[in-house]
Amino acid sequence: MITKKYLDDLTYEIIGSAIEVHKIMGRGLLENVYHQCLKEELLLRKINFQTEMKIPVEYKGKTIDIDFRCDLFVENCIVVELKAVNEMISIFEAQLLTYMKLLKCPKGILINFNCTNIFNEGQKTFVNEYFSKLK
Repeated sequence: MITKKYLDDLTYEIIGSAIEVHKIMGRGLLENVYHQCLKEELLLRKINFQTEMKIPVEYKGKTIDIDFRCDLFVENCIVVELKAVNEMISIFEAQLLTYMKLLKCPKGILINFNCTNIFNEGQKTFVNEYFSKLK
């Protein structure tokens, strides 16, 4: 059963994994490099995830063929979107929140590797109504 504590502990591990990748690789690389390294770090930590998972979109009971893909869907309960940009813009947050809604996922993490410090400035965590219903 998924609980708030379980999600918080998993979030801690995901952000720790991103910090480890950032510590080793530094900033200034392409997003894909960080994506591949983060996948390796999650595997080392025995954290299950799907990558580049196609997100289903339903409209009035019909599945629409839209190519939405989240970077990582961790333990079937946290969406992780990765960036390597100079400036985080609100559309990135909207993208993550949309993926969370479509997947009925209670938590999401937006990580930007093009920063000085992942913990302080390079990550932002989001929750939604699914999270508030958990114990």
